[in-house]
Amino acid sequence: MTCCPAPVASDNEPPRLEAEEAKRWLSYAGPGLSRIELIVPGVNCAACIRNIETAMQAIAGVVSARVNLTARRVTVTWRDGEVEPQTFIERLAGLGYPARPFDPRESGFLQDDREGRALLRALAVAGFAASNVMLLSVSVWSGAEAATRDLFHWLSALIALPAVIYAGRPFFTSAMAALRHGRVNMDVPISLGVLLTSLMSLYETINGERHAFFDAAVTLLFFLLVGRYLDHLMRARARGAISRLMTLTPAAATRVEADGTHRRIQATALRAGMMMAVAVGERFAADGKIVQGASDVDRSIMTGESAPEAVARGNPVQAGMLNLTGPLLVTVTATGNDTFLADLIRLMAATEQNQSAYVRIADRLARFYSPAVHVLAASTLAGWLMLGQSWHDALMAAIAVLIITCPCALGLAVPAVQIVASGMLFRRGIMIKSGAALEKLAEVDTVVFDKTGTLTLGAPEMRELPRAPATILSLAHGLARESRHPLSKALSAGLHKLGIGATALDRVAEHPGQGLEGEWKGEALRLGSRAWCGVPARDHDDGRLEIALCRQSDSPVFFHFEDRLRPQARATVAELRVQGLAVELLSGDREVAVRRVARETGIETYHAGLSPQAKLDRVEELRKMGRKVLMVGDGINDAPALAAGYASMAPATASDIGRTAANIVFMGESLDAVTFARVIARKARSIAQQNFVVAIFYNLLAVPIAMTGLVTPLVAAVAMSSSSLVVIANALRLGMSFSEPKPVDASAPLITMPRLDTPQGRAA
Repeated sequence: MTCCPAPVASDNEPPRLEAEEAKRWLSYAGPGLSRIELIVPGVNCAACIRNIETAMQAIAGVVSARVNLTARRVTVTWRDGEVEPQTFIERLAGLGYPARPFDPRESGFLQDDREGRALLRALAVAGFAASNVMLLSVSVWSGAEAATRDLFHWLSALIALPAVIYAGRPFFTSAMAALRHGRVNMDVPISLGVLLTSLMSLYETINGERHAFFDAAVTLLFFLLVGRYLDHLMRARARGAISRLMTLTPAAATRVEADGTHRRIQATALRAGMMMAVAVGERFAADGKIVQGASDVDRSIMTGESAPEAVARGNPVQAGMLNLTGPLLVTVTATGNDTFLADLIRLMAATEQNQSAYVRIADRLARFYSPAVHVLAASTLAGWLMLGQSWHDALMAAIAVLIITCPCALGLAVPAVQIVASGMLFRRGIMIKSGAALEKLAEVDTVVFDKTGTLTLGAPEMRELPRAPATILSLAHGLARESRHPLSKALSAGLHKLGIGATALDRVAEHPGQGLEGEWKGEALRLGSRAWCGVPARDHDDGRLEIALCRQSDSPVFFHFEDRLRPQARATVAELRVQGLAVELLSGDREVAVRRVARETGIETYHAGLSPQAKLDRVEELRKMGRKVLMVGDGINDAPALAAGYASMAPATASDIGRTAANIVFMGESLDAVTFARVIARKARSIAQQNFVVAIFYNLLAVPIAMTGLVTPLVAAVAMSSSSLVVIANALRLGMSFSEPKPVDASAPLITMPRLDTPQGRAA
């Protein structure tokens, strides 16, 4: 099962957090409220969440306490003056969860996979021991007697006992920590079963008895470690979005002194009111306002749109944005925790906290398993002794109960299905980053799409070649190849693909926010916006992008670009609607561009011009309406909404932040990965539920037999292993029984189309 490989008990004193030092870790949480984040490495399951949140909320003055399972952090909010932060660290240490303040600069700490490597080593040792002890046991089962049998038992002991001590550590340390702090978890009966079986087998071997059960002990450990390692792999993929966001802030910045000299300083040394110089290709280290220069900036961190935005004196800029075409002087208005990027990071942290409240199917069952097993084993031992049986026979029956109820089948029920489903999805270029993502994806009832880079490919392409002489096209190519602007690069790539060469030009210069100019045979040329070329604006904006080439002797030539829809975009939307899901479009782009994409994909409810906060607010609004939202996005500005969604997907072409924030990432261009993944998720949920039924039925059948003493620990181990194999075989049926659904005709009329009746919705 997935429960509690550690809280790790420590004999060391918890770190001291003096009042003055604590101030650097605190953040404002509202009038009269403070907040602190603590790293708690021992958080591993739903039981950990419940124990910690209950203990924290019991402290006088605490307003709220939330555990982030994937990030292994605890966020506590309290009323100022009523409690000191040191109290939280001491209370967590008392529960067996060492903690310390969360430092964003140490976010890599969360990526350390020492636990995974330790589980893998333990699994290898248990597998080696199980296979060898089983070979020795075959000889005993075949009828070896007296000295030969005893020799094989001693050889089994020499292999099994060191393996049990080493491979059982994940369970033993967790069980000891729980018992030391007055709690029980699922690792307590597991540890009892393994240790009692091993010790009883050693006793039998010393006394030359016929039966020893070393094979049962190591086989039990092997299957338990398989389930735990598979679950660890799924959980480990879900971490890291916030640390990637932090890399967008430069470590250094260029400060402009009062005498005009430039000095390189740490970005953390910037203060509001300072002057900052930002070169081409640099990211802004703080929020500010431009006081000199003009440029194009990549604002995708805020809007998600690939098209750059022209900025000049008086325009605001935000930390993390990229300066593309011209040097700028900026007056700093906000630094550190007050910047737009810091707000984005806080949004991510808050939405991850909301996600952590989800309790997986296996974790729900874990709450009831441990008490039930203890009661059954204790009842068996007491019952046999009350009936006058020897302590040896009573203990054997109790051990058989502990072994036969060990949660191998339950522990494998979900991970086995998830691994099979993940393999099927991976072959289709879809990567699942967390086990919970599959369970959540099967339950969604609303799909929210971003526009640029999600419904579309996110890269402008030249639609068609304008009717113009080859000379004019070659001149346009000559200008376009000198610029880093996305439309210039798209024009250059399009003309190159058509075999149109680039004419060498003189005096080429780029004017940020406007366009390029150059000379050819003494004649001035310009490539850029209509205003730059002195051409009147369009009467009707259809949402598509364009640039113009102007020369004195000819009429202007217009090059039009569009961001193409992803393959199967309309069919995917139609399929989702046929399945009964509501579909929405959220975008930071202009109304006209969003309306066009909504119309082309068949989405009726859309929202344009949204900031990251507005996207997050809409997803939260849907959640409050009882909707389970699948958020599909790609940009940095989508990251908070991706993290807030009940489930989330991103294309492989998404930003690092978008890919990390999403539960699921799909390769390739086709959007039908969304519907394919959902079909697999629903099938996987069905088979996982079947596995639970098998595991529970096995326990209902086997436990009474074990309690009556009709099975030995060895037979119990064989039965337990058999139930695990049945669960694995059932999981493999997912791949053998699956057939891809037939694609939906996107042009066919739909009889019903669910939609959300919200005041923000607009009909395309």
